[in-house]
Amino acid sequence: MSRIFSFSGAFAAMSVSGCATELASPPLPEQHDHAAASPNIIFVLTDDQRYDAIGALDPNIDTPVMDKMLNEGVHFENAFVTTSLCSPSRATLLTGQYMHTHGVVDNNRVDVSHLEFFPERLQMAGYQTAFIGKWHMGAHGDDPQPGFDHWVSFKGQGHYRPINNGNQSWLNVNGARVPQTDYITDELTDYALNWLGTVDQDQPFLLYLSHKAVHADFIPAERHQELYADRLPDLPASGLDTPANRDGKPLWVQNQRNSWHGIDFPYHSDLDVREYRREYNRSLSAVDDSLGELLTWLDQAGLSENTIVVLMGDNGFMFGEHGLIDKRNAYEESMRVPLIMYAPSRFVPGTKIDEVVANLDIAPTILAWAGLEVPDHYEGRSMATLIEDGEDESWRDTLFYEYFWEYDFPSTPTTFAIRTPTHKLIQYHGVWDLEELYNLVDDPHERVNLIDDPASVETKVALRKALFEGVQNAQGENLIRYTQRTSSGTVFRHEDRSQAAEFPERWLRPDGAPDRLQQFTPDSVEKIERFGTITEPKPVDEADP
Repeated sequence: MSRIFSFSGAFAAMSVSGCATELASPPLPEQHDHAAASPNIIFVLTDDQRYDAIGALDPNIDTPVMDKMLNEGVHFENAFVTTSLCSPSRATLLTGQYMHTHGVVDNNRVDVSHLEFFPERLQMAGYQTAFIGKWHMGAHGDDPQPGFDHWVSFKGQGHYRPINNGNQSWLNVNGARVPQTDYITDELTDYALNWLGTVDQDQPFLLYLSHKAVHADFIPAERHQELYADRLPDLPASGLDTPANRDGKPLWVQNQRNSWHGIDFPYHSDLDVREYRREYNRSLSAVDDSLGELLTWLDQAGLSENTIVVLMGDNGFMFGEHGLIDKRNAYEESMRVPLIMYAPSRFVPGTKIDEVVANLDIAPTILAWAGLEVPDHYEGRSMATLIEDGEDESWRDTLFYEYFWEYDFPSTPTTFAIRTPTHKLIQYHGVWDLEELYNLVDDPHERVNLIDDPASVETKVALRKALFEGVQNAQGENLIRYTQRTSSGTVFRHEDRSQAAEFPERWLRPDGAPDRLQQFTPDSVEKIERFGTITEPKPVDEADP
């Protein structure tokens, strides 16, 4: 039975001893006539929800509540993460800083005690604050964190079901261990609604609801297990293993097809990627139900007028694009996420914003809404002016992306990228491989690599310079960080599936090739005039220095 617009889900109320007591429906707070000076904020974070995993954008999915928020709220059509990986992205959301600044570089253990989270500033300003859901940052524990008055979380990735392989799943509720009793998306929603029922309307509140869904392995709620029986998603055109799809792609991309993160050997199994995506779509439905319950509760509580609801994904997810699955890389489906802000009484319904925004901008935006000063050490910017004025002439025209190689997933190299409204340049560190340059206007699915296109040389040179400068820290240093290695990592390939990629033909040369010294000269129009292109070198008598 659907949970949309109902409060029938069970909620385990806590006693002082930390034991589960009677089940109760979340109460409504006593209503007041005043309007709070600062808005209430509900920030809903989904896990691995790609930018187009919304019914309004994908006919394979039904998400009526997300569609309502998108159509009646503010939709940021070009929202991204600066690192497509859980822990670094979550640290960026909470700190307003790039990964190279906050230092949470992967999903391994790291100390985050030196970081300041934006809810701490809201808390000091009188906001009531609650964190409910997946934390997954630092040591992957579930201990309460600074900035939150109320806390409900779980260790690591958590579990969709309360019992897994005969073992009980547990939650941490304000420091007490409490058994999980329901499907996780529903139970987190019930905890959220229960806390909302306790808030004092004389003070504003922040609810940070961080869902486990839709992280793999995808397990839909029982009520959604038969959804989309007649809708099996197609593989994207770029996922086919064809010469055209391999042309211009780095060796690591071609080789990753047959790996843990590739569609030829996905998670070292015979997984059907199309069916896998259908399970993903099914698992997303409970999140849509959750949003419906939150919006209904706000209406019934009389709080809709002064509450902003934000929906965002922590990173994207690939289902076959370029032969890949999962995330980490700098392709659009990996780094692009949904971002919707819903507050019909505050924002013009149906607003579409196409500026490039990021998880980097969430912290300063929420602080700005609360009327608080945005700290100088934040590297993101408030999106409030984009919403209120419809434009901001000073808004960024470039966004930087970074991912540091992980020993446990060694098939994805350290990656740096720069994205503008029209182009993307991707570079790889520590591997012998191609760069990538895409014209996103003409080639939104990133299938034609222009890195050696003579007509794009000036764009390439300018983006290279901007990227190098953009991923520096405050001291002007370029940092490569990594964590201690403890194993060989997920290095297996399937013996009968796609073979290792060959070097691109345009890199092959005979002895004494006329352009053998071209790498010592920086790329420029003048270089092309002197040496020719990398595919068509000039004769020796014209090019030999």
